[in-house]
Amino acid sequence: MAHRPLRGSEREVLAGARARGKADPNQPVRVSIVLKRQSSAVLVAHIARLERGDRLARPMAREDFARQFGARPEHFAELRKFAARYGLVVALEHAARRTAVLAGTVAQCNAAFGVDLQMFDAPTGPYRGRTGPVELPEELHDIVDAVLGLDNRPQTKPHFRRRPTHATGHDASGAFCPPQLAQLYDFPATNGQGQTIALIELGGGYRQQDIARYFGAIGITQPTLQAVVVDGAGNQPSGDPDGPDGEVELDIEVAGSLAPAATIAVYFAPNTDAGFMDAVTSAVHDTTNRPSVISISWGGPESAWTPQAMRAMDQAFQDAAVLGITVCVASGDNGSSDGVSDGAAHVDFPASSSYALACGGTSLRASARQIQSETVWNDGAQGGASGGGVSAVFDLPPWQTGLQVHDWLGVQSPLTRRGVPDVAGDADPRTGYDVRVDGSDAVLGGTSAVAPLWAALIARINSAGGAPVGLVQPLLYSANGLFNDITAGNNGVYAAAKGWDACTGLGSPRGKAIAQALSAAQGS
Repeated sequence: MAHRPLRGSEREVLAGARARGKADPNQPVRVSIVLKRQSSAVLVAHIARLERGDRLARPMAREDFARQFGARPEHFAELRKFAARYGLVVALEHAARRTAVLAGTVAQCNAAFGVDLQMFDAPTGPYRGRTGPVELPEELHDIVDAVLGLDNRPQTKPHFRRRPTHATGHDASGAFCPPQLAQLYDFPATNGQGQTIALIELGGGYRQQDIARYFGAIGITQPTLQAVVVDGAGNQPSGDPDGPDGEVELDIEVAGSLAPAATIAVYFAPNTDAGFMDAVTSAVHDTTNRPSVISISWGGPESAWTPQAMRAMDQAFQDAAVLGITVCVASGDNGSSDGVSDGAAHVDFPASSSYALACGGTSLRASARQIQSETVWNDGAQGGASGGGVSAVFDLPPWQTGLQVHDWLGVQSPLTRRGVPDVAGDADPRTGYDVRVDGSDAVLGGTSAVAPLWAALIARINSAGGAPVGLVQPLLYSANGLFNDITAGNNGVYAAAKGWDACTGLGSPRGKAIAQALSAAQGS
């Protein structure tokens, strides 16, 4: 049966990788198929109301969403026919997530999807990969949005940095326990009661004794933790504090200490495009834990993603907005290059999705519970810097209309596409966060810490208001007095400026002012 390429599915060899031969034809493969929405026009209209800041566009119940906007039963039936034709097993069907997981071998997947899976050696380790597009038979093109998981290269990196061992003076003693930042950023005096914060983790794990000792040391009741297994991955500490364990425990300890009465649900998934997507959709459509805010501290340059994967993730974030879920995403730790060595400016995805609250980084100095100074975090190419810039993929969202981009030479130009980040917080590892990882105390920073900080603030606001605030960007951009404006520093190409900028967004939070503004909008 004739196949043709699926739009946006093209892959290239990972930079620095070398092919070493065909993948074992008997190697098992799991493929996540993202199906198209039903009633998409109705959903798009609802999202447009949210984008305009229409607070009457109330969050939908997950059950109602699944019924109205999930995948169609007949599309799953068509996919089952396709799977049977090639000997693939349907391992999962989830209507709300619009996801089916097909299991088979390399040989079966090569035939079913028109690919030639190879094994590659890369600087990040070996992976199974492909080049060119995924191909599908004609009857699937009108029902499939993305085919993920054939290629299992590491899709993202965690965005945390360890404080330099040579730090001296203030840098050696200026770390913060997260509750100190809640004071400095004037968080409302609530504790996240009744909320669930979802953390997306793509590797590593936490040790219960670390968590218990950390919260005991700071005198805060340990939050309820739920580890959620996605695509076979679970809580698996590596024992390497500089690896993904650092990300997992940083996220838990920041979010948990700032919203200690909230449940922390940790969604563990493989670090692949399929694993990341499945973790996000599992959290968004979780009818057991029902998170009201999601924190993501992983990402990679837009240029490292396939268009189909970015489109599918962006739609998952749209789903979150309709359900009243706020998605907080780290903007990256490599400044305006986002770690790409081509000399051009890049932004990190998924922070560059318009439906993500992209969280950039500052360098914070404080004394006697008062902020002394706050500038753009930039420790140079080796030390890290706040990710930010202009998306090459996503259109300008309505709330960023009329903004200007300032470069390091002082030149201003109109913002014409999605600008990153939206907001910021302390990320400088020299003045970072006191945490405990793999049995040792440490000071970590990076925009990884800013996403759970903002997630905890949103959980506090949701707890006090009794309803989720959801897509907060339209209100944050339209109101005054909600932020500490960061006007000094740069992240490489871009410079801080009055108002929004491509280093720290609107600035760091004035928590109570944000809570009051969101509460007033909900009551209108």
